[in-house]
Amino acid sequence: MLALGQVTGCAVSGSVGPVAHAIDDATITAGVKAAIVRDPALKVTGIGVETEQGVVQLSGFVSSADSVAAAASVARTVKGVKSVRNDLRLK
Repeated sequence: MLALGQVTGCAVSGSVGPVAHAIDDATITAGVKAAIVRDPALKVTGIGVETEQGVVQLSGFVSSADSVAAAASVARTVKGVKSVRNDLRLK
């Protein structure tokens, strides 16, 4: 019975890290998307957002250089964002 408890303990502790990390990235992505939608300067819905280990990647097309800069600026304000890779392009 002791061996079973040790195996179970390892399985649980081994899976907590990656799962918790994935949840953090999903939360960051949702936060960035929400912040972009709320920003009155950004009247766009076609910005893609992906997050990996706190690094946010923005992709898609926007109509102005100001929108490119504003989206990155807004993304940086979201809690948990370590850096932003801005791959937005002008239409």
